[in-house]
Amino acid sequence: MRVFLNLRDGLDRIGVPYRVNDYRFAANNPSHLACVIGKPHLLDHIDWKSPILFGAAIHSHPSDDPRLMERLPVKKVLVPGPWMKEMCAPYWKSVEYWPVGIDTDRWHAVDSQQKKFDVLLYDKIRWDHDSFETSLLEPIRNLLRKKGRSFAEIRYGFYEEDDFLNLLGQSKTMIFLCEHETQGIAYQQALSCNVPILAWDRKGVWRDPAYFPERAIFQPVTSVPYWDERCGLKFEKETDLPMAWEEFWTKHRALEFKPRDYVMEELTLQLCASKYTKIAMDLM
Repeated sequence: MRVFLNLRDGLDRIGVPYRVNDYRFAANNPSHLACVIGKPHLLDHIDWKSPILFGAAIHSHPSDDPRLMERLPVKKVLVPGPWMKEMCAPYWKSVEYWPVGIDTDRWHAVDSQQKKFDVLLYDKIRWDHDSFETSLLEPIRNLLRKKGRSFAEIRYGFYEEDDFLNLLGQSKTMIFLCEHETQGIAYQQALSCNVPILAWDRKGVWRDPAYFPERAIFQPVTSVPYWDERCGLKFEKETDLPMAWEEFWTKHRALEFKPRDYVMEELTLQLCASKYTKIAMDLM
Protein backbone atom coordinates (compact mmCIF):
# COMPACT_ATOMS: atom_id res chain seq x y z
CA MET A 1 0.00 0.00 0.00
CA ARG A 2 2.84 2.43 0.77
CA VAL A 3 4.31 1.78 -2.68
CA PHE A 4 0.96 2.51 -4.33
CA LEU A 5 0.29 5.65 -2.29
CA ASN A 6 3.76 7.12 -2.80
CA LEU A 7 3.75 6.40 -6.53
CA ARG A 8 0.35 8.03 -6.88
CA ASP A 9 1.57 11.06 -4.93
CA GLY A 10 4.66 11.28 -7.13
CA LEU A 11 2.61 11.07 -10.33
CA ASP A 12 0.39 13.86 -9.02
CA ARG A 13 3.41 16.04 -8.37
CA ILE A 14 4.84 15.63 -11.86
CA GLY A 15 1.42 15.99 -13.51
CA VAL A 16 1.07 12.50 -14.99
CA PRO A 17 -2.59 11.38 -15.21
CA TYR A 18 -3.63 7.85 -14.27
CA ARG A 19 -6.65 5.67 -13.58
CA VAL A 20 -7.11 3.65 -10.39
CA ASN A 21 -8.64 0.15 -10.58
CA ASP A 22 -10.54 0.97 -13.76
CA TYR A 23 -11.04 -2.65 -14.82
CA ARG A 24 -13.77 -1.70 -17.29
CA PHE A 25 -11.35 0.58 -19.15
CA ALA A 26 -8.77 -2.20 -19.23
CA ALA A 27 -11.31 -4.66 -20.62
CA ASN A 28 -12.46 -2.20 -23.30
CA ASN A 29 -8.93 -1.11 -24.26
CA PRO A 30 -6.87 -4.30 -24.51
CA SER A 31 -3.97 -2.56 -26.26
CA HIS A 32 -3.50 -0.06 -23.42
CA LEU A 33 -0.77 -0.83 -20.86
CA ALA A 34 -2.07 -1.93 -17.44
CA CYS A 35 0.16 -1.08 -14.48
CA VAL A 36 -0.53 -3.62 -11.74
CA ILE A 37 0.94 -2.85 -8.31
CA GLY A 38 0.52 -5.10 -5.31
CA LYS A 39 0.23 -8.76 -4.48
CA PRO A 40 0.03 -11.44 -7.18
CA HIS A 41 -3.66 -12.20 -6.64
CA LEU A 42 -4.45 -8.97 -8.50
CA LEU A 43 -3.36 -10.69 -11.69
CA ASP A 44 -6.20 -13.15 -11.33
CA HIS A 45 -8.84 -10.51 -10.66
CA ILE A 46 -9.86 -10.26 -14.32
CA ASP A 47 -9.08 -12.00 -17.58
CA TRP A 48 -6.21 -9.76 -18.66
CA LYS A 49 -5.85 -8.95 -22.35
CA SER A 50 -3.81 -5.77 -21.85
CA PRO A 51 -0.02 -5.81 -21.72
CA ILE A 52 1.02 -5.56 -18.08
CA LEU A 53 3.74 -3.75 -16.17
CA PHE A 54 3.74 -5.74 -12.92
CA GLY A 55 5.23 -4.48 -9.66
CA ALA A 56 6.62 -3.47 -7.36
CA ALA A 57 5.48 -5.30 -4.18
CA ILE A 58 5.21 -8.73 -5.71
CA HIS A 59 6.20 -12.35 -5.02
CA SER A 60 8.76 -13.03 -2.32
CA HIS A 61 10.58 -15.32 -4.76
CA PRO A 62 10.04 -15.98 -8.50
CA SER A 63 9.69 -19.72 -7.87
CA ASP A 64 6.19 -18.88 -6.60
CA ASP A 65 5.23 -18.29 -10.24
CA PRO A 66 8.11 -19.13 -12.58
CA ARG A 67 5.83 -19.11 -15.66
CA LEU A 68 4.39 -15.68 -14.86
CA MET A 69 5.47 -14.10 -18.14
CA GLU A 70 4.27 -17.06 -20.18
CA ARG A 71 0.81 -17.51 -18.72
CA LEU A 72 -0.05 -13.78 -18.60
CA PRO A 73 0.68 -10.80 -20.88
CA VAL A 74 3.27 -9.43 -18.44
CA LYS A 75 5.84 -7.43 -20.41
CA LYS A 76 8.06 -6.38 -17.52
CA VAL A 77 8.33 -7.11 -13.80
CA LEU A 78 9.46 -4.41 -11.41
CA VAL A 79 11.15 -5.38 -8.16
CA PRO A 80 12.15 -3.00 -5.36
CA GLY A 81 15.92 -3.29 -5.52
CA PRO A 82 19.08 -4.48 -7.30
CA TRP A 83 19.78 -7.74 -5.47
CA MET A 84 16.19 -8.87 -5.94
CA LYS A 85 16.52 -8.22 -9.66
CA GLU A 86 19.50 -10.57 -9.74
CA MET A 87 17.49 -13.19 -7.87
CA CYS A 88 14.54 -12.95 -10.27
CA ALA A 89 16.39 -12.61 -13.58
CA PRO A 90 16.94 -16.37 -14.14
CA TYR A 91 13.19 -16.96 -13.91
CA TRP A 92 11.64 -13.97 -15.69
CA LYS A 93 12.86 -12.65 -19.03
CA SER A 94 12.35 -8.94 -18.33
CA VAL A 95 13.02 -7.68 -14.80
CA GLU A 96 14.00 -4.18 -13.71
CA TYR A 97 14.50 -2.70 -10.27
CA TRP A 98 12.65 0.45 -9.28
CA PRO A 99 12.34 2.06 -5.84
CA VAL A 100 9.26 4.03 -4.88
CA GLY A 101 9.95 7.58 -3.76
CA ILE A 102 10.02 8.99 -0.24
CA ASP A 103 7.81 11.92 0.77
CA THR A 104 10.60 14.32 1.68
CA ASP A 105 8.10 16.99 2.78
CA ARG A 106 6.61 14.79 5.47
CA TRP A 107 9.90 13.09 6.38
CA HIS A 108 11.88 16.27 6.99
CA ALA A 109 14.90 17.30 9.01
CA VAL A 110 14.60 18.65 12.57
CA ASP A 111 17.28 20.78 14.25
CA SER A 112 19.54 18.45 16.21
CA GLN A 113 19.49 20.78 19.23
CA GLN A 114 15.80 19.92 19.71
CA LYS A 115 16.52 16.17 19.97
CA LYS A 116 16.64 14.27 23.25
CA PHE A 117 17.83 10.84 22.07
CA ASP A 118 21.30 10.16 20.74
CA VAL A 119 20.11 6.97 19.04
CA LEU A 120 16.91 5.40 17.80
CA LEU A 121 17.31 1.61 17.83
CA TYR A 122 15.19 0.24 14.97
CA ASP A 123 14.48 -3.47 15.33
CA LYS A 124 13.32 -5.21 12.15
CA ILE A 125 14.81 -8.60 12.91
CA ARG A 126 12.39 -11.03 11.32
CA TRP A 127 13.63 -14.49 12.27
CA ASP A 128 15.27 -16.04 15.34
CA HIS A 129 14.45 -12.87 17.23
CA ASP A 130 15.05 -14.43 20.64
CA SER A 131 18.54 -15.46 19.59
CA PHE A 132 19.39 -12.01 18.24
CA GLU A 133 17.94 -10.43 21.37
CA THR A 134 20.86 -12.02 23.21
CA SER A 135 23.60 -11.82 20.57
CA LEU A 136 22.87 -8.41 19.02
CA LEU A 137 20.20 -6.27 20.65
CA GLU A 138 21.33 -6.50 24.25
CA PRO A 139 25.02 -5.91 23.40
CA ILE A 140 23.97 -2.77 21.51
CA ARG A 141 21.97 -1.54 24.49
CA ASN A 142 24.88 -2.27 26.81
CA LEU A 143 27.31 -0.47 24.52
CA LEU A 144 25.11 2.62 24.38
CA ARG A 145 24.67 2.63 28.16
CA LYS A 146 28.44 2.23 28.63
CA LYS A 147 29.08 5.18 26.31
CA GLY A 148 26.47 7.28 28.08
CA ARG A 149 24.27 7.58 25.00
CA SER A 150 20.51 8.02 25.41
CA PHE A 151 18.35 5.89 23.16
CA ALA A 152 14.80 4.93 22.28
CA GLU A 153 13.62 1.72 20.62
CA ILE A 154 11.05 0.88 18.00
CA ARG A 155 10.17 -2.51 16.52
CA TYR A 156 8.82 -3.12 13.03
CA GLY A 157 5.20 -4.23 13.02
CA PHE A 158 4.46 -2.72 16.43
CA TYR A 159 4.07 0.97 15.63
CA GLU A 160 2.08 3.44 13.59
CA GLU A 161 3.91 5.52 11.00
CA ASP A 162 3.31 8.71 12.98
CA ASP A 163 5.07 7.12 15.98
CA PHE A 164 8.16 6.52 13.87
CA LEU A 165 8.10 10.05 12.48
CA ASN A 166 7.81 11.47 15.99
CA LEU A 167 10.76 9.41 17.25
CA LEU A 168 12.91 10.40 14.28
CA GLY A 169 12.20 14.01 15.16
CA GLN A 170 13.67 13.34 18.61
CA SER A 171 16.67 11.22 17.55
CA LYS A 172 20.10 12.31 16.34
CA THR A 173 21.07 8.97 14.77
CA MET A 174 19.60 5.52 14.14
CA ILE A 175 20.89 1.95 14.41
CA PHE A 176 19.06 -0.16 11.84
CA LEU A 177 18.81 -3.92 12.37
CA CYS A 178 17.37 -6.09 9.63
CA GLU A 179 18.54 -9.30 7.93
CA HIS A 180 17.84 -7.94 4.44
CA GLU A 181 15.76 -5.33 2.64
CA THR A 182 14.43 -5.31 -0.92
CA GLN A 183 14.03 -1.51 -0.75
CA GLY A 184 13.95 -0.44 2.89
CA ILE A 185 11.40 2.38 2.97
CA ALA A 186 11.67 2.86 6.75
CA TYR A 187 15.42 3.41 6.81
CA GLN A 188 15.06 5.74 3.82
CA GLN A 189 12.43 7.72 5.71
CA ALA A 190 15.03 8.15 8.44
CA LEU A 191 17.62 9.29 5.91
CA SER A 192 15.09 11.80 4.56
CA CYS A 193 14.83 13.20 8.10
CA ASN A 194 18.62 13.69 7.93
CA VAL A 195 19.15 10.99 10.55
CA PRO A 196 22.38 9.10 9.76
CA ILE A 197 22.31 5.34 10.19
CA LEU A 198 24.60 2.66 11.56
CA ALA A 199 23.27 -0.35 9.66
CA TRP A 200 23.72 -4.03 10.39
CA ASP A 201 24.44 -5.41 6.92
CA ARG A 202 25.38 -9.05 7.34
CA LYS A 203 25.18 -9.74 3.58
CA GLY A 204 25.49 -13.42 2.70
CA VAL A 205 22.59 -15.71 1.84
CA TRP A 206 18.91 -14.77 1.65
CA ARG A 207 17.58 -16.64 4.68
CA ASP A 208 13.81 -16.39 4.45
CA PRO A 209 12.80 -19.67 6.17
CA ALA A 210 9.85 -20.07 3.80
CA TYR A 211 12.39 -20.66 1.00
CA PHE A 212 15.86 -21.28 2.43
CA PRO A 213 17.46 -23.74 2.00
CA GLU A 214 14.98 -26.21 0.48
CA ARG A 215 13.35 -23.96 -2.14
CA ALA A 216 15.90 -21.23 -2.83
CA ILE A 217 19.51 -20.36 -2.13
CA PHE A 218 20.55 -16.89 -3.29
CA GLN A 219 23.34 -14.51 -2.37
CA PRO A 220 24.41 -11.86 -1.74
CA VAL A 221 21.68 -9.77 -0.17
CA THR A 222 21.91 -6.49 1.72
CA SER A 223 20.00 -4.59 4.38
CA VAL A 224 20.62 -1.22 2.72
CA PRO A 225 20.22 -1.58 -1.05
CA TYR A 226 20.11 2.20 -1.64
CA TRP A 227 23.09 3.80 0.08
CA ASP A 228 26.29 5.79 -0.18
CA GLU A 229 28.84 7.22 2.25
CA ARG A 230 26.59 10.19 3.06
CA CYS A 231 24.03 7.89 4.71
CA GLY A 232 26.16 6.55 7.56
CA LEU A 233 28.18 3.39 8.20
CA LYS A 234 27.60 -0.36 8.04
CA PHE A 235 28.81 -3.28 10.12
CA GLU A 236 28.62 -6.95 9.17
CA LYS A 237 29.21 -9.02 12.30
CA GLU A 238 28.17 -8.55 15.89
CA THR A 239 31.86 -8.46 16.83
CA ASP A 240 32.38 -5.50 14.47
CA LEU A 241 29.93 -3.36 16.41
CA PRO A 242 32.19 -1.61 18.99
CA MET A 243 34.68 -0.36 16.40
CA ALA A 244 31.92 0.56 13.94
CA TRP A 245 30.10 2.51 16.63
CA GLU A 246 33.19 4.55 17.53
CA GLU A 247 33.79 5.49 13.90
CA PHE A 248 30.10 6.22 13.31
CA TRP A 249 29.68 8.47 16.35
CA THR A 250 32.93 10.32 15.63
CA LYS A 251 31.85 11.05 12.07
CA HIS A 252 28.38 12.03 13.22
CA ARG A 253 29.83 14.51 15.72
CA ALA A 254 32.02 15.90 12.94
CA LEU A 255 28.92 16.38 10.76
CA GLU A 256 30.38 14.17 8.03
CA PHE A 257 27.09 12.49 7.12
CA LYS A 258 24.50 14.12 4.84
CA PRO A 259 21.76 11.49 4.53
CA ARG A 260 18.99 13.82 3.38
CA ASP A 261 21.18 14.99 0.50
CA TYR A 262 21.32 11.39 -0.73
CA VAL A 263 17.53 11.02 -0.62
CA MET A 264 16.98 14.35 -2.36
CA GLU A 265 19.27 13.25 -5.19
CA GLU A 266 18.05 9.65 -5.54
CA LEU A 267 14.68 8.92 -3.92
CA THR A 268 12.22 11.81 -4.06
CA LEU A 269 8.60 11.17 -5.03
CA GLN A 270 9.05 13.17 -8.21
CA LEU A 271 12.24 11.48 -9.33
CA CYS A 272 10.99 7.94 -8.73
CA ALA A 273 7.61 8.66 -10.34
CA SER A 274 9.43 10.02 -13.39
CA LYS A 275 11.48 6.82 -13.62
CA TYR A 276 8.32 4.73 -13.35
CA THR A 277 6.66 6.77 -16.08
CA LYS A 278 9.62 6.26 -18.40
CA ILE A 279 9.58 2.50 -17.80
CA ALA A 280 5.86 2.42 -18.59
CA MET A 281 6.18 4.62 -21.68
CA ASP A 282 8.94 2.39 -23.06
CA LEU A 283 6.47 -0.51 -23.04
CA MET A 284 3.74 1.35 -24.93
